[in-house]
Amino acid sequence: MSDNNLLSPNSAPHSDVEDIKRRSNYLRGTLAETFLDPLTGSIPEDDNRLMKFHGSYMQDDRDLRGERQKQKLEPAYQFMVRVRAAGGVVTPKQWLTIDEIAQKYAGNTIRLTTRQSFQLHGILKWNMKKLIREVNDALLSTLAACGDVNRNVMCNPNPYQSDVHAEVYEWASKISRHLDPRTRAYHEIWLDEEKVLDSRDSDTEQEPIYGPVYLPRKFKIGIAVPPSNDVDVFSQDLGFIAIVEEGKLQGFNVTVGGGMGMSHGDPKTYPQVGQVIGFVTPEQVIDLAEKTVTIQRDYGDRSVRKHARFKYTIDDRGIDWFMDELAARLGWKLEPARPYHFDHNGDRYGWVKGAGGKWHLTLFIQNGRIRDEDNVQLLTGLREIAKVHTGDFRLTPNQNLVIGSVSSQQKKKIEELIKKYGLSDGAYNSALRRNSMACVALPTCGLAMAESERYLPALLAKIEPMLEEFGLRDEDIVIRMTGCPNGCARPALAELAFIGKAPGKYNMYLGGGFAGNRLNKLYRENIGEAEILDELKPILAHYANERREGEHFGDFVIRAGYVKEVRSGQDFHA
Repeated sequence: MSDNNLLSPNSAPHSDVEDIKRRSNYLRGTLAETFLDPLTGSIPEDDNRLMKFHGSYMQDDRDLRGERQKQKLEPAYQFMVRVRAAGGVVTPKQWLTIDEIAQKYAGNTIRLTTRQSFQLHGILKWNMKKLIREVNDALLSTLAACGDVNRNVMCNPNPYQSDVHAEVYEWASKISRHLDPRTRAYHEIWLDEEKVLDSRDSDTEQEPIYGPVYLPRKFKIGIAVPPSNDVDVFSQDLGFIAIVEEGKLQGFNVTVGGGMGMSHGDPKTYPQVGQVIGFVTPEQVIDLAEKTVTIQRDYGDRSVRKHARFKYTIDDRGIDWFMDELAARLGWKLEPARPYHFDHNGDRYGWVKGAGGKWHLTLFIQNGRIRDEDNVQLLTGLREIAKVHTGDFRLTPNQNLVIGSVSSQQKKKIEELIKKYGLSDGAYNSALRRNSMACVALPTCGLAMAESERYLPALLAKIEPMLEEFGLRDEDIVIRMTGCPNGCARPALAELAFIGKAPGKYNMYLGGGFAGNRLNKLYRENIGEAEILDELKPILAHYANERREGEHFGDFVIRAGYVKEVRSGQDFHA
């Protein structure tokens, strides 16, 4: 491969991150030496940039900053680690490993992410190598959970058509493995050069797909199985929509150019929904995924990281340019897209019987946080279930958990454990709460401008009486909150969204599509809780009184004139 990917598509100098990657010797940098330094809990910023490729960010506890500064102590540095599992599927044994790691190193807490990964917080520098080795021993990995590479490949975990889902999951796993970085740096630094057998290993070319400086920014892939769009396929850089005819997987419609991140006050940045460009057979998906990634590698903006995502590459040059470039690299053209239909993008809770007589139970995990509390022993309960469960665990894109492939004989035992430890499918919660998502935000995320995970439950508790008053308690409305505009909980697709602007202040957005196929629009800027409730109450009353039969909240607020419809990110700020 040539070094064309070292060049930016514009005349500006490439960013400092590109220099760091190029100098890193395929992600090695000085990480091995840095983690041996006992004098500080932190690592240098250049190494922190590289740590993202290894699945971790250095953070500090922002709640403790002021007090530690008074005591003349360095910040309470710690690391967040993501553990990847393609499609979010893990065995009970792997679950128990994550549980054990959480108990030893991560404050007895597991967090399920919106990309079907595990996230562990509060890990001290001295424990990082031990943790990553234990993850690897469980046949899981943190490699490429962050960084300028393809991230965890998402896949619909809900068992509407279990046989089809199993087949789709296999393709998600194959795509994920094919796009893994090939560098041996991960194994050298964390596993003492422990060999992982891989027929693709090459002594002469370490990164045949990514090259020496990898991608300009992160790259995300998701596979949806209609009628559920729970992976938010239109938010992905590259999406696949399974086409099922007469119970058989025929192939996938392809979407390109989605992405959620933006920056406040910068109209050149915006969230975007992917465009459907055609249909491919299952055997063509890996070739298409690789060639799409290489187009972004060669043409993505390496000068301005805010402009480096794939959505801007396509929007700047046009979809026709991309289609021509893709066909040239593939040597064949996509077929016309086939009909499909999405009904929703949320989880369906409770027990569902799937193919082969197996049962699947979806549990409600508020904002993905798994820990023991006074009334709900969630961490302990799931640990005890994992000890007897012989099926699998499936992390959903909505931060919930499916206990999958349960036999009729096991179902009673699992139900007993669920009751004993207070676990729930959320049936007693409002539909709004069951359709809620929030990012981590404060105190650990360095980008957070406002609370999110810690605040959304309290805000919901103040909105729910309105829902009761207007007869909307059981009406599904997708609500999402993030502490900053980077979009980790995919807020730009929600029917009702709050994006942090400052401590206690949020931008309020309305009008996303219930099935995740339309962006929302800014309704009110920089408002606090009292203003949020004052603004929301008359809108909910209006919706309750004048909605049409089957009309979703996001559709109603557009029809009623509260916001304009937004079908493209280029109209998001208009």
